[in-house]
Amino acid sequence: MNQILIKNGTIITMNPDREIIESGSVLIKDNKIAQISKDEIKVNKDTCIIDANRKVILPGIIDCHTHAGHTMVKSLGVGKSNDWVDACLKIYSSGSSLSFWETDASLSALEKIKAGVTSSLILFGGGTDLLRSDNPDYAVSYAKSFGENGIKGIVAVGPNRPPYPTMFYDKENGKPIKASLDNQLEVTEELVSNIKSVHNNNVSFCVSAPKFFPEEMDDKNLSKSVRYMYDKVMDLRSQNNLIFTQDGHKEGSISVSDKFNALGEWALLSHSITLTDDDLKSIKKHKPTIVHNPSSNYSIMGRCPVPELLDDGIRVVIGSDGAAPDRGFDMFRHMSQCMHYHRRHFEDTSILPPGKVLEMITIDAAEALGLGSELGSIETGKVADIILIDMFKPHLLPMNMPVTRLAHYANAADVNTVIVNGEIIMLDRNVLKVNELDILEKTEEESKKMLSENNLNHLTNIPDNFWKKSRL
Repeated sequence: MNQILIKNGTIITMNPDREIIESGSVLIKDNKIAQISKDEIKVNKDTCIIDANRKVILPGIIDCHTHAGHTMVKSLGVGKSNDWVDACLKIYSSGSSLSFWETDASLSALEKIKAGVTSSLILFGGGTDLLRSDNPDYAVSYAKSFGENGIKGIVAVGPNRPPYPTMFYDKENGKPIKASLDNQLEVTEELVSNIKSVHNNNVSFCVSAPKFFPEEMDDKNLSKSVRYMYDKVMDLRSQNNLIFTQDGHKEGSISVSDKFNALGEWALLSHSITLTDDDLKSIKKHKPTIVHNPSSNYSIMGRCPVPELLDDGIRVVIGSDGAAPDRGFDMFRHMSQCMHYHRRHFEDTSILPPGKVLEMITIDAAEALGLGSELGSIETGKVADIILIDMFKPHLLPMNMPVTRLAHYANAADVNTVIVNGEIIMLDRNVLKVNELDILEKTEEESKKMLSENNLNHLTNIPDNFWKKSRL
């Protein structure tokens, strides 16, 4: 039996009592938390011992909204959002090879590990609504490369918006692909039904579907097509007991999803800005999880009413929406952004206490993914997804009020050790399962190739008004 003892650390358990144990120890046997104690835990000589003196022991962080592909396209357009979106649509549909998706998976997993993110929900594409759904090989290659790093992911797959067919390009065979709605639904079904998990069950699949707005439903032909698509996706969801996620909700789109029976406690709805009265009624009725993305462009364009939703008993979690165009997977940054964003709105520094935002990236996030009995807190019997954060640093001293210091002052570089499924995958900031340098060098090579083949090198140039002006 493999055993790990973490001793002498401050354990922020996130258990139902939100207990904090000073100078505590955690014993891990195989992949489970076997014992938690304020006192010394006796172990045999074969036990791996990690001294957590001056460190916080925390459940692994969970990021409930990220994108595949985005680590390879971050910063393109240098702040010109439309240019960046157009680049995403081009790359993801016609300019992405298997190697592109594998490289992006490895890089994003590496960044998440070094930020203490042990689980994440990953939309397989993006930009706006474009998912790579013409061939299951792309999502499978992504999932395998992601899982090799040792952390967990749920990859969301599904059909694209009409009109159909959606045009893709198969770079491996050098031919265009016309993917009808039924073609895309078949790919989705193959992924979620026949390939439920890859790489030691670390990576699995769930379903997604594009959102629509009330005015679009005035088109009866479109509404009929959307009804057919949603019925198929919801059948796949229920048959395979999956979560369902949607990106980019705003201005009535949640109420439209409600009309197509796409809301429930198994649903995670990202962004959710400028909500209408009908949206709020649908949320209160069906209680989906709202995924707030405080650092995203959408949160510049509109506001997600996080405190109000929480007060109404709605679960709200935090997602990075990373890693592009201008943000990464540092969930400490997004916790801080979340607090300041809503405090500025209400002009009230008491809004969203540090303990609440920490819940939003640990236990609340685990429950949103249907994994609350396994992850999100340090409790006996739960899976050992645990991170250690080095608190003995100038920006984190003095050594008091650990939750407040984490939420306001910590950053990804303070994560010292990462354990997933009872396996140490980063120790003293050295990743153990993959070669970090190889991943970084492959990323540089693949990025140059991607920009050249898609004629996008101009998006790395410094634009007019970059210097000495107040806006681009």
